[in-house]
Amino acid sequence: MGARDDSDGAYVIGLCKARDNDEDRVTDAFRTWLLAEGWTPVEPTDRWTDLEAVRGEERLICEAKGRTSEKGIDADIAYGQLLRRMTNQDARTRYALVVPSSSVKAVERVPGHVRDLLRIEVYEVTDDNRVRRLSA
Repeated sequence: MGARDDSDGAYVIGLCKARDNDEDRVTDAFRTWLLAEGWTPVEPTDRWTDLEAVRGEERLICEAKGRTSEKGIDADIAYGQLLRRMTNQDARTRYALVVPSSSVKAVERVPGHVRDLLRIEVYEVTDDNRVRRLSA
């Protein structure tokens, strides 16, 4: 057996911890909810997209965020990330911002009528992993 390289060990530990952050929890809970709602997760068309799903002719492109100390800044960044992914003019393509309960107020700073115009839906993932769509 070859000598153990500490960088390899750190890499493996990093992989094991990769699913141990709140963004992963939010994404996993939302993916489970999507499946229950009849959506099928698919390989994202953009490599930076957190989650993409289809249901019939509908497509949902999702940006997920976890708990953060900078809720407002992270909400602004998330909206910017969604805007950059709006390359499809098909009205059947919608966009979702998925956040933990602690970030709801920050993402609601963008008025509902603006989110509607941009086809952006906001979803809250509670601490017990329940998902609810926020009204515009």
